[in-house]
Amino acid sequence: MRIAVVGTGYVGLVTGTCLAEVGHSVTCVDLDERKIKLLLDAKSPIFEPGLEPLIAQNIEHDRLFFTTNLEEALNGADVAFIAVGTPEGEDGSADLSYVRAVAKSLGEKCSGNLLAIVKSTVPVGTCDIVDQIIQDTLKSRGAKHRVTVASNPEFLKEGAAVNDFLHPDRIVAGVTNEQDAETLRELYTVFVIDDPSKLFIVDRRSSELIKYGSNAMLATRISFMNELARLCEKVGADIDNVRRGMGSDPRIGRKFLWAGPGYGGSCFPKDVAALVKTGDHYGVSLEVLKSVTTANEAQKKHGARKILDHFGGKLQGKTVAVWGLAFKPGTDDVREAPAITIIEMLLDAGAHVIGHDPQGQDNFSREIGSKKNLSYVEDAYDAAKNADALVLVTEWPEYKRPNFEKIAGLMRTKNIFDLRNQWSFKNLKNHGFHYQCIGRPDASTKSNS
Repeated sequence: MRIAVVGTGYVGLVTGTCLAEVGHSVTCVDLDERKIKLLLDAKSPIFEPGLEPLIAQNIEHDRLFFTTNLEEALNGADVAFIAVGTPEGEDGSADLSYVRAVAKSLGEKCSGNLLAIVKSTVPVGTCDIVDQIIQDTLKSRGAKHRVTVASNPEFLKEGAAVNDFLHPDRIVAGVTNEQDAETLRELYTVFVIDDPSKLFIVDRRSSELIKYGSNAMLATRISFMNELARLCEKVGADIDNVRRGMGSDPRIGRKFLWAGPGYGGSCFPKDVAALVKTGDHYGVSLEVLKSVTTANEAQKKHGARKILDHFGGKLQGKTVAVWGLAFKPGTDDVREAPAITIIEMLLDAGAHVIGHDPQGQDNFSREIGSKKNLSYVEDAYDAAKNADALVLVTEWPEYKRPNFEKIAGLMRTKNIFDLRNQWSFKNLKNHGFHYQCIGRPDASTKSNS
């Protein structure tokens, strides 16, 4: 099948590359000439494990192409994916300007029959809007092509996106007719050979809402567990014990029950906000989700306040090392990362902050901007030199088993704040650290783990 993918961000690039990997001929389009130049040289503009080798491999086998020319990409295409950003607008709703622009361009540039597939995360009813724009544009140019629109939301986890695409838990598609359903079956059959029931063909509006509902549910679980963790700290319970006990109930399950510094990234914050706005638009106040966002922002601040409270609320003259700037391990994405809120609060309190992240430092520096008393190092241990506190924000593998004896020798005063509950009470106490984490008693009151 000949496929055009409009947009080479996380979703578009992974989608195009993985479809090429299974034999389709794919042309990815982007207006950003810098990105296209990188891609033509088989270099990925984003960090995603396993992606760059697949790009190179499929370019070599003449299955994957890149261009800034949409008309060229659409020439002979059977399918065109819309995979552009839908950032959060000022009022919390999804900004559909890029989606609308692509829809108009498809209507202007298509040279034959086409199935336009909306891969971007969009509010309910967006496919109707895309459909209308395309039909109006075709009519204005007097074109008789049959162009239909389907919904096909992505369920890719940053840091595991390639595996998620090649080995999906489910594929959801929303259509208005059986011909489009058959096209989608042909497109995705290779991914569900082991279990065809993984492909869900539904109506377009249900498909759009499945995506938002899924992300909102996961965000809800995270915020709920973080609120329980704060309660655990007050009553002397251990959130890890609570998590294990809750997760053993098959109605609840074990996933997304970890306490931490709050969620971030490009999906959960904006998708929860967009779903809330959709509810408001239709007169349905989604009170649970409004509280999810409030709880998440409170959790980001909670991590910083632990440090502030320990030092009496003032950090003048103190140096704080922060390990982890990306919103999660396995990605260089820092959008809405908890580290942004935490570091800004530390800086406001007068601290000198030294940050480290295996992949996200450049993006973080651009996102947060130039800040007095904020610097970065290339080696994690260098961040701890003469530090008064070490804060774990993102649980990268290289942080899981650090040399605490070495760290103890580097720090000025030995205080560790583990916002991911990765480390052992006993181990840290044996090395002489004051240790605090999330929702567990700290090392000063508990002698074993």
